[in-house]
Amino acid sequence: MSSDQPKGEPVIRTIAMPADTNPSGDIFGGWLMAQMDLAAGNLAARLARGRAATIAVEGMSFLKPVKVGDEVSLYADLVQTGRSSMRIHVEAWRRNRYVERSVKVTDATFTFVALDVEGRPRPLPDHGNSDSQPS
Repeated sequence: MSSDQPKGEPVIRTIAMPADTNPSGDIFGGWLMAQMDLAAGNLAARLARGRAATIAVEGMSFLKPVKVGDEVSLYADLVQTGRSSMRIHVEAWRRNRYVERSVKVTDATFTFVALDVEGRPRPLPDHGNSDSQPS
């Protein structure tokens, strides 16, 4: 994705609220990371056609602060798949509620693993398991 403006449709869009701030009034990085994990998890569940769990996060650095009232949009793209794993790149963009332009605040790559009903890794549907049911 471009660092000029986001491409595609957001997976999640939310509003940063006062309960999500540190004492300086900026949104906690952990809150933003949780939103990104939700966005990646949403895509992972669709791709896995069932349960999937986060196993790693790579390369997160915070570029700009997020303030109370900002609209936060999260964009997720599949980067790579393995037998049971998915690497999903997520970008977080904020938009001050009074303007049109969005600004990229962070990005990271999340790795998920498809899980069976007992919580063990299972092959992704595209790996010879197209009959798999959601877990």
